[in-house]
Amino acid sequence: MKAGDSELKSELDAALHARSELGSEYEPALVESFLEKVEQRLDGTLDRRVRRHLAEQQVSLARGTHPPQPLGNFGERYGFGIISLILAVPLSAIGASTAHTGGLIITWLGIIAVNAVHAARPWLARRPGRGDCDWEN
Repeated sequence: MKAGDSELKSELDAALHARSELGSEYEPALVESFLEKVEQRLDGTLDRRVRRHLAEQQVSLARGTHPPQPLGNFGERYGFGIISLILAVPLSAIGASTAHTGGLIITWLGIIAVNAVHAARPWLARRPGRGDCDWEN
């Protein structure tokens, strides 16, 4: 258990003890006081994390390197592919019914192209010499 956690535990114990002594009419004030302490603790932790992250970014910019981009969570990485495969069924039916085999081939080439561009996005973003904004120049 961390030192901050033991402090919060002792604060909670004190609030519960005060509630048992003072009665339920002071409960909202006790809960609000405890939640303010928890909020202050979270704010301090968040501030430290943000400052550390900004310092890491400044160091990486000063060195001329780019910080590694996270790959994203499962939904971001695979959700697009799963949705495109689900949509592939009706798109294939539409393409095949209107333009027969050629329509089916064009539909699947489009699906493959869209998924390839989505999969290559992290690689394209890390290319050397690429700015932070695509709208520059």
